[in-house]
Amino acid sequence: MTAVTPPPAGTARTEVVVGDAGLICARGHLTSLGADLVRGTADRLRDSGHRRVVLDLRGVRGADDDALRILRELHSEFALAGGELLIRS
Repeated sequence: MTAVTPPPAGTARTEVVVGDAGLICARGHLTSLGADLVRGTADRLRDSGHRRVVLDLRGVRGADDDALRILRELHSEFALAGGELLIRS
Protein backbone atom coordinates (compact mmCIF):
# COMPACT_ATOMS: atom_id res chain seq x y z
CA MET A 1 0.00 0.00 0.00
CA THR A 2 1.41 3.39 -0.96
CA ALA A 3 -0.19 6.65 0.07
CA VAL A 4 0.91 10.14 -0.83
CA THR A 5 -0.05 13.00 1.45
CA PRO A 6 -0.22 16.32 -0.41
CA PRO A 7 1.76 19.17 1.12
CA PRO A 8 -0.08 21.80 3.16
CA ALA A 9 -0.59 25.12 1.39
CA GLY A 10 2.58 27.19 1.26
CA THR A 11 5.03 24.33 1.85
CA ALA A 12 6.90 21.94 -0.37
CA ARG A 13 6.58 18.72 1.61
CA THR A 14 5.59 15.28 0.47
CA GLU A 15 5.20 12.12 2.51
CA VAL A 16 5.16 8.70 0.88
CA VAL A 17 4.20 5.74 3.04
CA VAL A 18 4.87 2.12 2.19
CA GLY A 19 2.79 0.52 4.91
CA ASP A 20 3.76 -3.09 4.22
CA ALA A 21 7.43 -2.20 4.66
CA GLY A 22 6.98 0.21 7.58
CA LEU A 23 8.66 2.94 5.53
CA ILE A 24 7.96 6.68 5.52
CA CYS A 25 9.78 8.89 2.99
CA ALA A 26 9.65 12.65 3.48
CA ARG A 27 10.74 15.28 0.96
CA GLY A 28 10.98 19.04 0.90
CA HIS A 29 11.26 21.34 3.92
CA LEU A 30 10.12 19.73 7.17
CA THR A 31 8.16 22.01 9.50
CA SER A 32 6.59 21.18 12.86
CA LEU A 33 3.30 20.51 11.04
CA GLY A 34 4.98 18.05 8.69
CA ALA A 35 6.85 16.37 11.55
CA ASP A 36 3.58 16.01 13.45
CA LEU A 37 2.02 14.33 10.41
CA VAL A 38 5.04 12.00 10.22
CA ARG A 39 4.57 11.23 13.94
CA GLY A 40 0.94 10.27 13.34
CA THR A 41 1.89 8.04 10.43
CA ALA A 42 4.68 6.36 12.40
CA ASP A 43 2.33 5.80 15.34
CA ARG A 44 -0.26 4.19 13.04
CA LEU A 45 2.39 1.89 11.57
CA ARG A 46 3.55 0.91 15.07
CA ASP A 47 -0.04 0.35 16.19
CA SER A 48 -0.62 -1.91 13.17
CA GLY A 49 2.22 -4.21 14.27
CA HIS A 50 5.43 -2.70 12.92
CA ARG A 51 8.05 -2.96 15.65
CA ARG A 52 10.52 -1.17 13.37
CA VAL A 53 9.62 1.87 11.29
CA VAL A 54 12.07 3.49 8.87
CA LEU A 55 11.88 7.25 8.35
CA ASP A 56 13.78 8.22 5.22
CA LEU A 57 14.70 11.91 5.32
CA ARG A 58 17.21 11.87 2.47
CA GLY A 59 14.82 13.99 0.38
CA VAL A 60 14.38 16.64 3.09
CA ARG A 61 16.11 19.91 2.18
CA GLY A 62 15.80 21.46 5.62
CA ALA A 63 13.90 21.27 8.89
CA ASP A 64 12.99 23.81 11.54
CA ASP A 65 13.92 23.38 15.22
CA ASP A 66 10.42 22.34 16.25
CA ALA A 67 10.34 19.62 13.59
CA LEU A 68 13.66 18.24 14.82
CA ARG A 69 12.38 18.24 18.41
CA ILE A 70 9.29 16.30 17.37
CA LEU A 71 11.41 13.69 15.56
CA ARG A 72 13.70 13.31 18.61
CA GLU A 73 10.64 12.80 20.83
CA LEU A 74 9.22 10.27 18.38
CA HIS A 75 12.51 8.34 18.38
CA SER A 76 12.46 8.23 22.20
CA GLU A 77 8.79 7.17 22.29
CA PHE A 78 9.51 4.25 19.97
CA ALA A 79 12.42 3.12 22.16
CA LEU A 80 10.35 3.36 25.35
CA ALA A 81 7.63 1.24 23.74
CA GLY A 82 10.18 -1.45 22.79
CA GLY A 83 10.19 -0.49 19.14
CA GLU A 84 12.72 1.06 16.84
CA LEU A 85 12.53 4.17 14.69
CA LEU A 86 15.37 4.16 12.16
CA ILE A 87 16.06 7.57 10.66
CA ARG A 88 17.92 7.76 7.35
CA SER A 89 19.35 11.14 6.50
